[in-house]
Amino acid sequence: MKIAIIGCGIAGLAVANFLARDDNTITIFEQFDKQRPVGSGLVIQPVGLRILEKLSASLDALEKGAPGYTMLGIETDHKRKILDVSYGPEGGANFGLGIHRASLFDALLKACARYKIRIVPSHHLTGSHIKNNDRYLTFTNGKTKGPYDLVIDTSGANSIISPLKVRTLPFGALWGTVDWVANTPLKYNRLEQRYRQARNMIGILPIGCLPDGNTRKATLFWSLPAHDYDKWLNTPLETWKKQVLGMWPEIQPFLDQIEKHDDMTMARYSHGTLYKPYSERLVHIGDAAHRASPQLGQGANMALLDAYALSQCLKHYPIDQALKAYVKSRKQHTLLYQSMSWAFTPMYQSNSRVLPFLRDRVFAPISTIPPVQKLLTSLVKGTLIAPHTLTNMR
Repeated sequence: MKIAIIGCGIAGLAVANFLARDDNTITIFEQFDKQRPVGSGLVIQPVGLRILEKLSASLDALEKGAPGYTMLGIETDHKRKILDVSYGPEGGANFGLGIHRASLFDALLKACARYKIRIVPSHHLTGSHIKNNDRYLTFTNGKTKGPYDLVIDTSGANSIISPLKVRTLPFGALWGTVDWVANTPLKYNRLEQRYRQARNMIGILPIGCLPDGNTRKATLFWSLPAHDYDKWLNTPLETWKKQVLGMWPEIQPFLDQIEKHDDMTMARYSHGTLYKPYSERLVHIGDAAHRASPQLGQGANMALLDAYALSQCLKHYPIDQALKAYVKSRKQHTLLYQSMSWAFTPMYQSNSRVLPFLRDRVFAPISTIPPVQKLLTSLVKGTLIAPHTLTNMR
């Protein structure tokens, strides 16, 4: 088939790689002058790492990423441990991979270079339409591209052709990349966070190295109500730092590297799901089809899983059946993680006093009981239920 992909991000590169292997003609349209990732660090969970292996991108990702074996969260006022997740023994095969988006992007781009995938920069999409049973694309330069047998929208939260309606979440986060500090009491194989009720959260995620460097990095993030961002910009940086250090003094060597407001980028979050993420010869995947807060660390993993499931359905079904099969194959997993994200987020990012009370005194103690502890770990890994149902559909 002749396939156009909108957006050269994680989902776009992954699905292009899979589909190019089956002798499809692939063109990726990117709005920027040069394809590049947007954002800071993220975690590839074990379920996502399996997809990177299928893409032949795992070795490059592992070389630049930072394997993490534990997640630790502490309520700072009462020194309560409220999050304690272990993937498995340190050095074992089960871990979450902390990685900078640029390094993940570079690994996927290298994997795509093995195939004849055309990437067209500086093309900002304005619309898409059907003509004679083929799909066409229009761009701001007035040009129309096509015909295509299929258009795949991977343009994320800013997609202009996705009908997804979302609810903006009240809290977002500031993200910044810093160097990992030697002789710190913090562990390089752990995602660690501190909370003050649910109003404030500071965290640090080891993310390995940037594509062109060998200096170990980390992502620093601070929870912030979306409407308070302008207020934060107009507040002296030292005032904010004093608040952070009051919660977590050990983080000072990392915080000292933030020298100006522009060193931190505001990320705003939203929640929503397209229950029918396709129309005639058009399908939406990744953030163009479903969005949630990053509380469970599943965003990149969901994009990778979408890419794999869609490619397999297109491989085994005629196109009109393939899009329906794709939605069916991902429905349960997507619904579960959207629901869990919706339920968990207010416990960690909200102005509620009741929810963090329940989190600290009810849910945290229960999570240490072996059956519940195992379920929580599976939830984080992305394996609580099967990520797709392709086997059952064939």
